[in-house]
Amino acid sequence: MPSIPSFSKAHTPPPAAPPKPTWDPRPPVNVRPFPWLRPTIRIRLTLLYGGMFLMAGIVLLTIIYMLAANTLSAGNQIPFKIVGASELHVTSDTCPELTPAVRNVAQLNSAVAECLQHQRTFALNTLLNRSLLALLGLTVVAFAFGYAMAGRVLSPLGRITRTAQRVAGSDLHRRIELGGPDDELKELADTFDEMLDRLDRAFDAQRRFVSNASHELRTPLAINRTLLEVQLADPDASPELAQLGKTLLATNERSEQLVEGLLLLARSENRVVAKKPVDLAEVASQAVDQTREEAHAKGVELRGVRRQVFVQGNGVLLERIALNLVQNAVRYNVPQDGWVEVTTEPQPGCAVLVVSNTGPVVPAYEIENLFEPFRRLRTERTGSDKGVGLGLSIVRSVVRAHDGSITAEPREGGGLVMRVVLPL
Repeated sequence: MPSIPSFSKAHTPPPAAPPKPTWDPRPPVNVRPFPWLRPTIRIRLTLLYGGMFLMAGIVLLTIIYMLAANTLSAGNQIPFKIVGASELHVTSDTCPELTPAVRNVAQLNSAVAECLQHQRTFALNTLLNRSLLALLGLTVVAFAFGYAMAGRVLSPLGRITRTAQRVAGSDLHRRIELGGPDDELKELADTFDEMLDRLDRAFDAQRRFVSNASHELRTPLAINRTLLEVQLADPDASPELAQLGKTLLATNERSEQLVEGLLLLARSENRVVAKKPVDLAEVASQAVDQTREEAHAKGVELRGVRRQVFVQGNGVLLERIALNLVQNAVRYNVPQDGWVEVTTEPQPGCAVLVVSNTGPVVPAYEIENLFEPFRRLRTERTGSDKGVGLGLSIVRSVVRAHDGSITAEPREGGGLVMRVVLPL
């Protein structure tokens, strides 16, 4: 019989090794073995003020010891001298009024007691007066030393405050970068720097998004405007088609203004770095000239005296301030006998641009809302053909970028007085 072959068992793989632990049994590198030894502000202030109190106590005890030793040495002198053989006579330089002629032992004891009491009182008064003088001197020294030490301890807070003030002026690129021991102040400074990094990145991303979005939107709007203008130039177009083209062209122009306004608003949030001398009167005059045709069509008179005054800034952005204010003053005016007054004048340390106009009565509580984007006076957000609602928002942003201020006041009888103050 043929032998039956033996089948060997299939090779089974060894069991898989257990997964390695994801945690590291070693202590983290950044964790201190003794966290209570961290040089915190609390420990440093405790050591500082404890050492100051200890030193003041040692100095005060030393002074009191020296004064007491001096007083005791003066008080241990013999207050009496006994002279005479048959009759006792007591003389004393310390208390002469208490040393009459002494004839017996009782009178001697009484005189000695009175003189010692007088000398003890004099020594205590002397010790008290000198101790008060020493305390006064130590108080002055302690306050001066404490003021100096407090300034040294709080100097990082001053540095943090100055950096925060610079950051408040739209300079997000500054950092504290505080050195020194790893205490609460350094932790605060590092946290503040990290927050500034995140804010800087967020603002940069926002500015890039607005810039890119505005750029991407301008291209199709320009194409639409070109197509509409070509269609309107066709002499064979029907009147209905021509009217539709004009309506679409006006809508397209309003969209272009909105995009340009958003782009300028995003750019004007930055601080103007490259500043040049700009004549504010010339800027205002150019804005008046650009608006003159529109004002003439609406029957609005342009007037005002513009005195020459130079400010440091960007000429294009400053012209935008004047142009937006003058355009708003012309568009939001009375139907008849309206006027717009544009003046510039120098003042100590600043230049002032004032644009006032006739117009509808503006409540005082509505003034602040006019500077918000897409906000108009008693109109819907998209229901006005006078603008896109970004004019005053752009003006305020540009003024802030030039470290200036803008205020608005309602005129008696209607209209507004817009006052722009720019540093020289």
